[in-house]
Amino acid sequence: MSRAALRVSLLLLAALGRAGAGSQQHQEQGGEDLPPSKEKGTGHGHWTYDDTDQWGVDYPDCAGNMQSPIDIDTTKTVFSPHLRPIQLSGYSLPASQKLKLSNNGHTALLELPESLAITDGYAQQYRAVQLHLHWGSPSGPGSEHTIDGRRFAAEIHVVHYNTKYYNFQEAMVYPDGLVVLGAFLEVGPRENPYYQEILEHLYDIQRKGQQVLVPGFNIAGLLPANLKHYFHYNGSLTTPACYQTVKWTVFNQTMLLSRGQMSRLLMSLRNDDSKALQNNYRLAQDLHGRQVLASFQTTLSSGDDTRAGDDDSRTGGHPGSSFHAGDVLAVLFGVLFAITALAFLLYLYKHRSQNARLDSQTKSKVIYTAATTDNTA
Repeated sequence: MSRAALRVSLLLLAALGRAGAGSQQHQEQGGEDLPPSKEKGTGHGHWTYDDTDQWGVDYPDCAGNMQSPIDIDTTKTVFSPHLRPIQLSGYSLPASQKLKLSNNGHTALLELPESLAITDGYAQQYRAVQLHLHWGSPSGPGSEHTIDGRRFAAEIHVVHYNTKYYNFQEAMVYPDGLVVLGAFLEVGPRENPYYQEILEHLYDIQRKGQQVLVPGFNIAGLLPANLKHYFHYNGSLTTPACYQTVKWTVFNQTMLLSRGQMSRLLMSLRNDDSKALQNNYRLAQDLHGRQVLASFQTTLSSGDDTRAGDDDSRTGGHPGSSFHAGDVLAVLFGVLFAITALAFLLYLYKHRSQNARLDSQTKSKVIYTAATTDNTA
């Protein structure tokens, strides 16, 4: 082979090597956020909370008629005595059992062992998969569901799948596949020890993709003590792919975190653009004729019912302050009682004065004695 031909061959080999390296580099860097056959552009597969109106382009279910979250209008909910109290099993975990807490760029997600389950409240049993949180920012609240138009500071979701299916991935496409337990979070007077088990580790997962192992604890402490009072409706996952296969349980009783704990939740994490991870909630979706059931009376008779567990020190929970009917009724009864008591006291005073005048000659004091039903004669 001549020197010129050898030189040309070496150049061709070098060019092919560079082309192969470039192709390999493209495969390693490209498409991490894109599903196969998707090209970056108007309909790219990478979603954020800034483009929720575009989710339906890549994920058709996100444009469906059974989407979540929703606004729960308490004047339109239907009381259902058939809704049984939710019962949990296996939720108390030993500290020796480590749980993976991660930042996926959208939320803080805690993976849960399948030993956690919903054993009553639904016709079938559901196993836990994970829990995650939605929150706002220092300038506004960030729950996903709202009550009578009111948005709460934050919201926790505990995701379960039907045990009749092999795993979560199989279950999530079936109408009875998933159950999500949701509860609202608000600022209270003291620190919540159960939420602290998660919040104290957020600094270890500030960036997307970071994860940390946390000791097991009583996961039930993250939910209200009162699992009897809740709203129920059929909806969807609130993030893509928005599968419309979720039976939602949204508890009436809210959970309380200290101001410092809430601030840590709002300020600790960053998204995949290295910006503060805040306002990670989807706006309320149209009901499209769906019915929202309530396991308790949300009208005038709800005043006593919604106070169950009001002083529970385990969860720091309190009833959602959106339900004012019972409070108004209590105030009215209080006013009527005060007026009646005042009139009674005035009657006593007047009666006593009259008796004093009648007995003025003997200077005796008339003392009012309540009537009795005993006949001693």
